[in-house]
Amino acid sequence: MEKLTYSSDEMDDMDEVVYEDPYCNPNHPIKLTFQDITSAAFQIKNGVLNTPCIKSHLSDLTGMDIYLKKEFLQYTGSFKERGARYALLMLSPEQKKVGVISASLGNHAQALSYHGYKLGIPVTVVMPIVAPIMKIEKCKQYNANVVVQGKNMAESKRIAMRLAKERGYIYINGYDHPHIMAGQGTLGLEIIEQVEDIDAVVVPVGGGGLIAGVALAIKTLRPHVKIIGVESERCASFSKALKAGKPVNVEIEATLADGLAVPMVGYNAFETARPLIDKMVVVEEKWIAIAILRLIELEKCVVEGAGAAGLAAILAGQLDDLKGKKVVLNLCGGNIDTTILGRCLERGLAADGRLLKFSVTVSDRPGGISDLCKLIHSIGVSIKDILHERAWVTCDVFSVEVKVVVETKDMDHAIQLRNLLRSCYQEGEFRRLPLSRERTVVSA
Repeated sequence: MEKLTYSSDEMDDMDEVVYEDPYCNPNHPIKLTFQDITSAAFQIKNGVLNTPCIKSHLSDLTGMDIYLKKEFLQYTGSFKERGARYALLMLSPEQKKVGVISASLGNHAQALSYHGYKLGIPVTVVMPIVAPIMKIEKCKQYNANVVVQGKNMAESKRIAMRLAKERGYIYINGYDHPHIMAGQGTLGLEIIEQVEDIDAVVVPVGGGGLIAGVALAIKTLRPHVKIIGVESERCASFSKALKAGKPVNVEIEATLADGLAVPMVGYNAFETARPLIDKMVVVEEKWIAIAILRLIELEKCVVEGAGAAGLAAILAGQLDDLKGKKVVLNLCGGNIDTTILGRCLERGLAADGRLLKFSVTVSDRPGGISDLCKLIHSIGVSIKDILHERAWVTCDVFSVEVKVVVETKDMDHAIQLRNLLRSCYQEGEFRRLPLSRERTVVSA
């Protein structure tokens, strides 16, 4: 890992300098062609997996005929390998010798590092300090020169662009480079080959490169198939670009779908995808958490938030018009940070009504807490954690506030518990959906 540090003055200077990416010109965007995608498919066929696209157990749950395109099975865990390999293969001999550079939070960096290693092309990746350590270490394992600097992707990109200019590297944008988009489009060709009579394909959207390539491939061969894009409510950059008629910078928030957290969609991606998208959907965080949980429980698929976004839109009821239809979901990545996977599952259980937290005030005399536990046990609810407090109870000195975390079977079971508590205790608080920032206070 290169020990590179720019001072605050140098960072300020970067803010004033515009580093141009010759492949991503806002005034002259490049529109992808179907021939670009077929060329990419031929070039990369021996270097990336043709991932399965099989019918899902989720079909009965959703009322749709769902097929899952399992891109998380790629060697580095995401679809990014397709575009990375094609972009590297299309370099001139001189460019291959000098090497390439890019800024990335993780998936693109890993794909570029891995295929650069396999093809003998030097790769430098600039990753912000918030990038998961696991992904940084993976890039180093692939012999990439890893530069960890920049408080966010915008700063890391400016650093990467400066290094490209100073050292002659080719900068490869992770979602807007034409060869990257063409490579991602090969996923669409595989879907057409693997599933007959498709009605719709649902694609997670961040910078727009994936949906641009997939939409072009599928619409060229099957014009009637609907292309539906899905974004997180905390980084809906493509939806806002559609409203503005052009890519615009948007404020993004921390999201479970960190792979989609791109503040501005690509110019080439927007130009290619805009006329091909039939519908854009923005999903809430709680549904992404539930989708991650469902995929693990029902499909044994561990995917990151971005990969679960398509299912999240279905579970949220935002694509009910597809009921009875044959729908392909792109599980585009599986690189969820292992340190937060447990947290995601707990949030999914909470949003699903299966993990609840409540507090009630009970008698501090012998048997008070015991009676509460017996009441909870009487309807088959499992206690996961329990804590009682005396100092902050305002009613009387003979009472204690008991805070309890419990596991229920489903939302109906949770409602049954709430109603039981309401009938037996005078004061209490019941937290049902912490992910939605809702806090339901009941006179239990």
